[in-house]
Amino acid sequence: IFQRTASQDNLLIVLDEPFAGVTDDFVPFIVGRLNEMRKKHNILLVTNDHVETLKTMADNTVIVSAIDRTKVKINEKEGVDRDTALLAMSIGDEYTQNSNNQDLKFFLDVELSKNGGVFGVAGFAVFSFGLFLLTFWNSNGGSEPLVLIAAGIVSFFTANPYFLQLTDWRIYQNEEAEALLHSSKMMNKMLKFGLTMTILVVICSLQYGVINACLTVDTLAGSNFYFGILFDSLSLLITVALLGLFTNMSFEAVQIFGGMPFLMMIFFSTTFSPGAGLNGLKNLRYLFARFYLWCMVPGYGELMEGCPENNNMLYLILASLTVPILFVCYKGAKAVYNKAKGAQAMTSRRESMKTYEFAELQLELFGQKA
Repeated sequence: IFQRTASQDNLLIVLDEPFAGVTDDFVPFIVGRLNEMRKKHNILLVTNDHVETLKTMADNTVIVSAIDRTKVKINEKEGVDRDTALLAMSIGDEYTQNSNNQDLKFFLDVELSKNGGVFGVAGFAVFSFGLFLLTFWNSNGGSEPLVLIAAGIVSFFTANPYFLQLTDWRIYQNEEAEALLHSSKMMNKMLKFGLTMTILVVICSLQYGVINACLTVDTLAGSNFYFGILFDSLSLLITVALLGLFTNMSFEAVQIFGGMPFLMMIFFSTTFSPGAGLNGLKNLRYLFARFYLWCMVPGYGELMEGCPENNNMLYLILASLTVPILFVCYKGAKAVYNKAKGAQAMTSRRESMKTYEFAELQLELFGQKA
């Protein structure tokens, strides 16, 4: 704890049975160490034995009954309502978790280590795209759609393992943030999201490079195709990243809902069945970046129904950002709702703090500071 919180002050340190497993002659040493810690921090001790020793150290003691947990005993004051006691003990300055360079260094050290996953993705990318070069080399003109599909599949399966582990990463990161009190969880998630998007850009760049290396014609070269491939891949994988990092969904739920864009793209983008589909239903193709990408493919765009005559790239980018925009709107609305709900809870707590019982309890706990 000290290593990760050296720059933080006024910590609340919880020690569970600090005297467990030690002999009686070692207890005074622990007591002395705890008294030194009291000079800098607020300490809450939770223990089952050596109660009398702790009473000599503690400013206040709180005893919870194993029979009726709705009531507690504070010092010599019995029958105190548990919720009121928790509220009364919350006096003091709010603890703030501050981000610092040590937290950023810790994130980079972990993510760029051999266990961080980045080098695993890099190795798999070299292997898969290497095989692609060997097996698709000297692809002739006219085979662009097949080469593009194959490279897209390789790119998706190269990035997918890293994206799928984001759920487990989020769970472990949340647990570590609570235990080690490092920088805010949101900052770590944003750093992870940025790293994930960087990996996606690198993989898409490799995809674009091997496609044009294998083709004997340059019909898929140019910035439009590069950004088209990039945003098409983004539209298929961004949902996994958003749900994996910024929700509390389980791994299975993230897999199911995160894979929906890929599945729906097969059904509704009409890229695998140009012109087919029920009237009205096939208009959903305009929601998929893949549709606009295939409108750009020489020899295949002519088969696609309803390709825009102008601003095709703009529509492609907007379609790829549909899910992120909807997700941000949802999170924003949820934040507003939670803020309003929190304000109501705060009002209720403030009303509870106006009672004589509450004032008397705080005076018991904190004396003049209350």
